[in-house]
Amino acid sequence: MRRGLFVAPFDVLADPRLIGDLAADAEAAGWDGFFVWDHLRYSEPVQRIADPWICMAAIAMRTQRLVFGPMVTPLPRRRPQVLARQAASLAALSGDRLVLGFGIGDDWGAGEFDAFGDETDPKVRGRMLDEGLEVLTGLLSGEPVDHAGEHYTVREVAFPPAPARPIPIWIAGRYPNRNPQRRAARFDGYFPIQVETPEQLTALRAEVTGDLVVDLQPDVDPAPWGDAGADWVLTRVGPYRIDLDAVRAIVSAAP
Repeated sequence: MRRGLFVAPFDVLADPRLIGDLAADAEAAGWDGFFVWDHLRYSEPVQRIADPWICMAAIAMRTQRLVFGPMVTPLPRRRPQVLARQAASLAALSGDRLVLGFGIGDDWGAGEFDAFGDETDPKVRGRMLDEGLEVLTGLLSGEPVDHAGEHYTVREVAFPPAPARPIPIWIAGRYPNRNPQRRAARFDGYFPIQVETPEQLTALRAEVTGDLVVDLQPDVDPAPWGDAGADWVLTRVGPYRIDLDAVRAIVSAAP
């Protein structure tokens, strides 16, 4: 079992410089990973939000060993070709320590998709995610991509060179929804959100072949989840009323 931090870069943490500092402290304390949330807006009382890709650049520059990534990026609201270029650049910047987390996103609470005119139908976003993943992984392969689909068009474009090693992709979804799990079977890991018990995770472990990832509140013992088959157990930091001293205590504690 590997241990990581699952950090909402909100309010007091909405500063990429501070995120870089915390990542360096986490590496020194022995954490294995540092993952940041990807939102444009969030429900109250959250007000300030940092861009995760800028935060990840700071993490890449301040650390040598930590695995890191967006957890998770709603690919349907992004252009996969732009994200592929960003991902390849971050992989190079970090020495290939990037993991990409993807999902369809949520439009509840803050109305994050509706507020910007993005697609609100989760079924359509699911199709967009599948198609976007096809485009993105094709471009990251370094080989020419020729794609004309329902949502994206790429005409004989290549993005060489490919990253030195394939960038792992984890798929997120709300438990017990089966569609994200089926999607995850084509990639490298599954992040089931809102799994409530280790027993539920044990059942998933029997079906998931890649990395199985869970996030827990700081006061929850990770050991039963590791025993249940989690490859990664992430400790959640945020999203509401984040206290910096409490965050520093979590980061500095040996995982």
